[in-house]
Parts: sequence; structure tokens; C-alpha cells
Amino acid sequence: MAASPSGERLRLLELVADHLLEHGVNDVSLSALARAVGSNNRMLLYYFGTKEELFDEAAQAALERFPGLRGLVAELAEDGDVAELLERAWLGIAEERNLPFLRLFFELFSLSTRHPQRNAAYLRRVATIWRDAVAALLARRGYEADVARESAAAVVAVWRGLQIELLAGTERELLLAAHRRAVSAILARQPLAAR
Repeated sequence: MAASPSGERLRLLELVADHLLEHGVNDVSLSALARAVGSNNRMLLYYFGTKEELFDEAAQAALERFPGLRGLVAELAEDGDVAELLERAWLGIAEERNLPFLRLFFELFSLSTRHPQRNAAYLRRVATIWRDAVAALLARRGYEADVARESAAAVVAVWRGLQIELLAGTERELLLAAHRRAVSAILARQPLAAR
């Protein structure tokens, strides 16, 4: 029995995600990727549109395999102390098991910035998803909307920088201390309106 089009698309997507997590995206041509997953260019383009759209969808499929990253937004919606929630989020991001996805994320991000118009949806999503979740957390704690958004951007910028340091091999204890210092400064800069 032949696979359904949606079943075949999903199968190919999972294989592409496997390949990208293992080998990365640098210097990957569509034809080489198609061969690696047992397909051809035409079928990949038929199912995914463009190479950029394929990479974007494969990254989203890969993210599903990393519960600590996938659940970050939901965790930031929980009740609790802001600094503690942000620290817990950072510790979740920095888990050893998340490193393959973090490597893939930064590779895709770098490639996407070369052609921002072709990758606008991807860049918008990675720029806003964590920032919006942190801003919502801060707004629930009494920050004015503009201050919450600015502070959230600073927190996410800290996370991105610390992720680079983590991938470069910096000790986790040093990164946690840096996180605590940076978040403390960000949160102290604009006191809660409720105070």
C-alpha cells in the first residue's frame, strides 16, 4: 500500500529533521539533502515549497524532540517569582540534551539573516516567541507594557548570548552566575508598578 501524501510529507520531514540535527545545515544543497533522505529535489520542493521553508519546518519538527525548549513558553506562564521563573527557563535551555537543537538553531538563524526577505516568517517567530512570553510574564507582575517588552528583549538577548557561550564550552556555573547578575540588573532597572 502506497503512503498517503500527508504521510509521505511527514516521513520526509522527520528524516530531514534527523539529518539536520546530526549534520547541520552548512553547505547542504537540496539535492544532497534529498539523497540523504531517500528522495529527490522535485519531491522535497513539491511538499515544502522552498529549501528555506523545508529548513524552517524541519527545525520546528526537531524542536518537538526537545521538551525543555518546547515547553518554555508554558513554563513562563506559571505563577511564581519572576527571577526564579527566568532562571528555571535558562536552566531548561542550557540542559545538555538541548545542545543539538541549539547548534541547529544558530546555524539556521545565521543562514536566515543572509536572506531576510525569504526567511521573514522564521526570523519573526524566533525574534518574538520567547520575548512575547517573557513580556507577558512581566506584564502580569505589574510592568507597564513598553517596559515589559523592552525588559523581555533584554532577557532574551542575555539568553541568546549565554547560549553562544554554552556552545563555545563556557562552564555552566559561570553562565548561571552571569544569568543571575544580568536578570537582576534588568529587573531592578524598572521597578514593578505594583510596588
